[in-house]
Order: sequence, then C-alpha cells, then structure tokens
Amino acid sequence: MAKQASKKRNRKIRQLNPNAAGIDIGSQKHYVAVPADRDNEPVRSFGCLTPDLHQMAKWLKSCRIETIAMESTGVYWVPVVAVLERYGFDVKLVDAYKVKHVPGRKTDVQDCQWLQELHRYGLLSGAFRPDKQIQVLRSYWRHRSTLVEACSTQIHLMQKALEQMNIQLHKVITDITGVTGMKIIRAIVAGECDAVKLAGMKHPLIKSSTDTIAKALTGEYRQEHLFTLKQALEIYDIYQNKIAECDRQIEEYMKTFEHKADANDLDSKSSKNNRTKRRKNQANFDLRTRQFEMTGVDLTQIDGIETMTAQTIISECGFDMSVFPTEKNFTSWLGLCPNNQITGGKVRKRSTRKVQNRAARALRLAAQSLHSSKSALGAFYRRMRARLGAPKAITATAHKLAKLVYRMLKYGMDYIDSGQQYYENQYRERVIKSLTKRAHEMGYTVVCTNTGELVS
Repeated sequence: MAKQASKKRNRKIRQLNPNAAGIDIGSQKHYVAVPADRDNEPVRSFGCLTPDLHQMAKWLKSCRIETIAMESTGVYWVPVVAVLERYGFDVKLVDAYKVKHVPGRKTDVQDCQWLQELHRYGLLSGAFRPDKQIQVLRSYWRHRSTLVEACSTQIHLMQKALEQMNIQLHKVITDITGVTGMKIIRAIVAGECDAVKLAGMKHPLIKSSTDTIAKALTGEYRQEHLFTLKQALEIYDIYQNKIAECDRQIEEYMKTFEHKADANDLDSKSSKNNRTKRRKNQANFDLRTRQFEMTGVDLTQIDGIETMTAQTIISECGFDMSVFPTEKNFTSWLGLCPNNQITGGKVRKRSTRKVQNRAARALRLAAQSLHSSKSALGAFYRRMRARLGAPKAITATAHKLAKLVYRMLKYGMDYIDSGQQYYENQYRERVIKSLTKRAHEMGYTVVCTNTGELVS
C-alpha cells in the first residue's frame, strides 16, 4: 500500500497540449510564449499591425505550434484570431475572469507564459464562439443596436430643447416620435409657432383635446433652442436612414443562409405575435419569415418573445444547439441559472453569475413583458414574483424561456401555450398532492371543503 501511494505521489501531470502557445493581448504589443525547447527566445513581442501579426503566425508555425490560448480582452483579440485561424491554428479564447482565479504567480510580462503553461496541461477552456456565418450576422445586428441607441440620444436632445422652451408636448401625447409628434416637431423647425395650428395637426386617435395640446405647445420659441431642435431632428433622420440601410444589408445577408423551411409553411403556424403594424425600432423587412427560413421554427410562438428578441438570440447564439450538450449548459452560458458556491459542504451563495450577455438581457426583457400575459408563462412569472420578488422572478422566467428556445432550435419542436387556467390547475394539483403526502405521514386525511371529497 505504501508503494502504491508513493507511485501516485510521484506521478506527473500529463501534458494534453504539448504544442501549445500563449498570447497576452495588448493594444500596442502582443506577447507570445512557446515551449522553451522550440526556440532560443521562447517569449517574443509583436506589434499590432497586420504585417506584425503575419510575422507572429509564421514564427508560431516554425515553432510547430498547433493550439493557442489568449485572453479575451476588449476587441484587440479580433484581428489576431482572424490571422491565426487563417494559418490553421486552433485558437481558444479564454475568459480573463477564469484565468485570474487560477492559482499561480504571474505578472503582466509573464501572462503569456502562464497562459501557455496552463493550456499545455489542459487547464483552460475556450469561450463559446458561433460559426463564422453567425459572427457576420452578429456584427450587423450589434451595429444596428448601436444605431438605435444613438438615435435615442437625439430623441432625448429634442425633448430637452422642447422642455427648455416650455413646450410640454410629451405630456399630452404618448410618444413625441410618433406620427403626431414628428409632424408637430417638423412644423416647429420649419418656423411654425402658432400653438393652435400646431395642435390641429394631431391624429384623430390622440386622446388629448386640441385645446389641451394648444396649451402644451404655448411656450417661448427661443432661437438657440430651435437651432438645437433642428440639428437633433436632422441627425435623428440620418440615423433612421442608416438603420433602414442596415436592415437592407441584414435582409440580403440572411438570404445567404441555407433554408431549413419554406416561407409558405409559416402561414399555417400560429401568428399571434405577427402584428401587421410595424412597431418602433422594428426591422424594415419581414424578419419573422427570414428567421423561419433559417431555423425551421417560429420562435415568436413563445409568449413574450418577439421577432427582435428572437433575432438577438439567433445572432448571439446561432441556431445550432449541438454546441451545448444540454439545456443546462445553455442556461449556464447565459448566466440564468444558480451559481452554487459550496464550501465545507454548505452552500454559501446561490446568486446567478454576472455576465454581459446580450441574449440573456433580451430574454430578461421578454420575461418582464409577461407580467400581464394570460398565458401559462405569464401565470408562472406572477407566481414567482409573489413568492420571490420581481428580480428573481424575471431570472426564473428567463431561464424557462431559454429552455424553450433551446428545445425548439435543437429538436424542431413547436410551442403550444397550455393557457393560464391549465397552469394554475396544474399548480393547484401539485400543492394538494404535497399537502396530502404530508398529512398522510402525520396520520391525517385531507378533505376538499368545496366538494367534501376525501383526497386521501
């Protein structure tokens, strides 16, 4: 027994990646480390220019390197990965948070050596990256989101200019960028200052009366604020045109994907979320049809998930769920499941991991929109909110939505809402079954008061 224990202690850790290298990514220089026996100078620094990156790749080839690990910091790694993958290297993008918590001594200069050492023994796992086709779609969709955010900034500037002139337009109409709001703002920029004439431009569906709107439009039309309003409106129109141009580019690129379903089959599917009227910031093309052709399923069948939410999920995760072995892996990557930290056999912390994931954020917003839904998911959200509070209820509902998305994309399943009443009846049966079991263990019998029926 003593000899066996001695052999186990003397056993060395097996190298899983002997041809591994490590790169510390920087904004000006990249430090690269290879095994000590591959070069007289195993640690080198390279510049961030494209010729320098090609020189780095050729040096790694001469050192017989096959796999490379690097920290995913900012966006400086993007061109490096593009060049290295072009040379045939297996590049693993490592979360800096995970590397930070691996025990060991390291400095800024020795980061690349530490990464190479850990990767050689298989102690690092690469971050999830969708396939190249999805990466292109993701870049387009993220750029569109940036344009929408920039457009919202101009809306705030327009409202600020109106407030400074004491024009309380936002108090009498719901949205200043709607049909009535934009018509009035464009008239003000054109030089119209008569409150009665401006109020006469209201849409018939506006609830506020013409007199009320005229009072709200009575203010001091000062020249400096009109100039600010004019420029904000012009920039707003520019961004709207750019968003429309981006939508055309996204539509053309989505047509290049392999079609898994025919668009004509979508007509027979549930279209409860397919509104004929275009909502604010919605795509300027039939996004739902393009998604159905790409994935073969209609994610908008799930309550709370609109076409924009579905597009965010697809562009961030892709629709090939085989990269996630189970739905638990998928929800863990999204950061929508408990992160149990166990010490000494006791759970010290259960809160979810803090991740910057656009797909998870979209699912949380979708979950929050179910607060008044009459569906089974809406009933689940309200029950969890009453028991745990709104933040945890949103996370729990987003977790359930993520599992439904995973099943639809992986197995091609259709989602059928069982309804609020079915969910409440099912929950009531579970409660009665639990109470009956506890009562039976204590020697009691449960009786339904409304019917007098013995449950057990």
